[in-house]
Amino acid sequence: MNNRLHEFLKRYGELSKLIEDPTLIKDQARYRETMKEYAHLAEIAGLQSEIEKLAAQIAEAKEIVQQEDGDMKELAKEELADLETRLGKALEKQKLLLIPEDPLDGKNIIMEIRAGTGGDEAALFVADLFRMYSRFAETKGWKFEIMNINETGLGGFKEIIFSISGNNVYENLRYESGAHRVQRVPVTESSGRIHTSAVTVAVLPEADETEIDIKQDDLRIDVMRASGPGGQCVNTTDSAVRITHLPSGLSVHCQDEKSQIKNRAKAMRILRARVFEMEDAKVHAERSETRKNQIGRGDRSERIRTYNFPQNRLTDHRINLTLYKLDLIMQGNAAELFDALKLSARVLQ
Repeated sequence: MNNRLHEFLKRYGELSKLIEDPTLIKDQARYRETMKEYAHLAEIAGLQSEIEKLAAQIAEAKEIVQQEDGDMKELAKEELADLETRLGKALEKQKLLLIPEDPLDGKNIIMEIRAGTGGDEAALFVADLFRMYSRFAETKGWKFEIMNINETGLGGFKEIIFSISGNNVYENLRYESGAHRVQRVPVTESSGRIHTSAVTVAVLPEADETEIDIKQDDLRIDVMRASGPGGQCVNTTDSAVRITHLPSGLSVHCQDEKSQIKNRAKAMRILRARVFEMEDAKVHAERSETRKNQIGRGDRSERIRTYNFPQNRLTDHRINLTLYKLDLIMQGNAAELFDALKLSARVLQ
């Protein structure tokens, strides 16, 4: 790990000089790649500086504890405990940053959340999960866009499909694919009984047109009038679009936009991501059994997590992680959860 850190810091020094070269920006593709690498290495360099500073402060605090008595010694002990806690967290974060990245980590994603067992309560939890992910995206400075939505009368969603774009979105959210189980008292329950419902989440790395070649002859495109709750164009114009990829049988339906052209563009983005996911799954079919058992393959049928609202408890069954801060996580403060999943998966690579 120290050798990797040394190489990263050396490379950071090289890039710090390179980005000052005015000719770099003339090659936009190279400029974007360079700045992306620089941003990642800058985070590592900044964290290393913080670690060294904390280590120095810890050494000073230990010296005071050994030399002083009374109140000064007690204050130094308190400060030492705080510094050691902060250093431990910084070292864990550094460990995560130094592990080799997956080639897909930097991709944007398309996320699909669908209600499973539980009727209206499952649909309400779909809406809750969407808010959690969108609030987390806001904390990271990411952008999200609703691509298709199927609402219920109680404010829930039978299905919602949306994209999230920004730095390393797939790296942070790739392990959300699977079945999410919720245990709570539904708003429609008058007797106070706890119900168990489930929703499924799929996280698809968004593919560029150059990565997935979908031939026009392989598509069947149907247009129709939008249905369900919606705006003025529902049932009045043929704005909804269904695209079927004939070789794979994959089908995508979009009706969120009033424009047929916009719905078609969104449907193609979703279809491209689904085909990309399918092809990627074939390539990685022979994964390590250890890794598969520990972190899961992202199958939508695999139960990955339980949200127990009465106990304010979240349990991720793949890594045996339990956090008693479900209320905060549902507000988007989920970095601790996602970081734990990333670290567990990468350690097994």
